[in-house]
Amino acid sequence: MIMTEHTNETIQALRQNIRYFLKWTFISAISGVTIGLAGTLFGLGIQKATAFWKSHSWTLYLLPLVGLLIVWLYRFAHEEKNRGTDMVLDSISSTEEVTPATAPLIFISTLLSHLATASVGREGAALQLGGSLGNLIGKAFRLDEKDRKIAIMCGMSACFSAVFGTPMAAAVFSMEVISVGIMHYSALVPCVISSLTASMLARHFGAMPEVFPITDLPALTALTVGQTILAAAAFAVISVVFCIALHLSEHTYKKYIANPYLRVFVGGLIVVLLTLLLHTNDYNGAGMPMIARCFEGSVPPWAFMMKIIFTAATLGAGFKGGEIVPSFFIGATLGCVIGPILGLPAALCAGCGMVGVFCGVTNSPITSLLISFELFGFEGMPYYLITIAVSYMLSGYYGLYSSQKIIYSKTRTEYIDAHTH
Repeated sequence: MIMTEHTNETIQALRQNIRYFLKWTFISAISGVTIGLAGTLFGLGIQKATAFWKSHSWTLYLLPLVGLLIVWLYRFAHEEKNRGTDMVLDSISSTEEVTPATAPLIFISTLLSHLATASVGREGAALQLGGSLGNLIGKAFRLDEKDRKIAIMCGMSACFSAVFGTPMAAAVFSMEVISVGIMHYSALVPCVISSLTASMLARHFGAMPEVFPITDLPALTALTVGQTILAAAAFAVISVVFCIALHLSEHTYKKYIANPYLRVFVGGLIVVLLTLLLHTNDYNGAGMPMIARCFEGSVPPWAFMMKIIFTAATLGAGFKGGEIVPSFFIGATLGCVIGPILGLPAALCAGCGMVGVFCGVTNSPITSLLISFELFGFEGMPYYLITIAVSYMLSGYYGLYSSQKIIYSKTRTEYIDAHTH
């Protein structure tokens, strides 16, 4: 009798798992296609906008006016209080709703920011775009509140994958970034399917990822391990500086300039003046050309600090875009500079810097490791692993997103449940 009951329970559980698998395979495939298309269009649009301002330098002077247009768009849509990526993260960890207007607003405003040379990235915007569209898909399928959270994570993975071309990292990032110390494994199958589907779709339409294979690798010895640890400590420190700069910039703008139109206009003027003073546009836009130069071993020693200043001045004022590619820029340029000083190849240290700073600002070590494999190859795994582990611990409880929760301590087996600084 007991065996029969146990067998029946096992069969019921198996049937439930199969239903779950079929249900989410279908929904995540739909998400991967629809949101992958939106992400591909978004990524290609940013490429076109960047190419335009690269060949038409006068677009720099449009930055203050573009800022005014962005503020007006959000006010026109009654989204003045839209908190961007923080809102998307809260929609998964709490009961906050991702507004439908988030998707078109972040799509248009990020393209405008890039067109006018604003120092912003694209992946943070992709999380908002994907999360908003994922929520709409969840509603279209009449999913309950808990399943809609999975749909939002699906959307985030799909759009991140389509825009950046790292499907492994994209699949994990949306599960890892929300609550540091735990992962929402219930979303594993949906996020993997949506991420891979979106990636294949993006490649089909010509949105190829930028990769930086690293082959100049020294032997792993006690000396190179020590050198890598020192570099990782520097990346952790600069990730904290970047987070503080972003949060302090936003606070300072709001403290001294209450009017959002005036605030974004002044921020645009500051970026224009900084660009003219430095006689270079290396720090405008996302900065991928400078990142590529890091792997050739030639960047100004102050480049990482300039990018922090440009990005903080831009995003703090109210322009829209992502913080992730700027964090890659900061890490790559710092690594390129300190690598030879420490005795490491510049290209290797640039790669370590990219994932080290990314880990420090997102508190996502597994995603960081997967990104390193997808961008640089597997051969340098020990160096990336050391860098990520050290940066994760030493960066403390700082982060890009104030809605991100630290569930478990980074240094003790202790439950803390605190928000990042």
